[in-house]
Amino acid sequence: MSSRHLILGSITDFITGRKVDDTADEQVRQKIAKFLVEKKGYQKEDIDTRRKIKVTVDGNAGETKVDFIIKPGGTSFILINFAPGSIVTRERSTLAAARLVENYEIPISVITNGMDAHIMETKSGKIIAKGLDKILSKEEAFDKIAELVLGKISETRLEKERRILYTFDVLAEKECNDFRCCKF
Repeated sequence: MSSRHLILGSITDFITGRKVDDTADEQVRQKIAKFLVEKKGYQKEDIDTRRKIKVTVDGNAGETKVDFIIKPGGTSFILINFAPGSIVTRERSTLAAARLVENYEIPISVITNGMDAHIMETKSGKIIAKGLDKILSKEEAFDKIAELVLGKISETRLEKERRILYTFDVLAEKECNDFRCCKF
């Protein structure tokens, strides 16, 4: 979450081919990207990376990003966020991101630490599966998309989701950068 990481150099992003900072977290993100392509059958073109979300709450603006949005056939269908450590603590902000990043609710949200994953139905917020191996393959995603009706969220609900994402991602990173993580 914090922008303060030990940078080990640079590596080439598996999906985009661009150079990115090499950090311990980025190494896990690259493993997840390879897993999605090599084991789950997605094409690199099916996956958006580092998608930014601008969030404004009570006149205070901030920005966060999601790690992966899987878009088989062009429809954003699965949002995947990586966070080291306990994934339970990041479920709620991942759901908020899936409700805010598009003009519709991305149906499936995944939070992973690279070893485990919670796959959630975004609409209800319920965990529907656990484990990286339970992330839908491209073929399974296409089957689900065929029967899907994408829903918009009310402005009242969107405002609540903005507050959640702002608190979990924007304020938490600001606090880390200003007070805790970079003071030795």
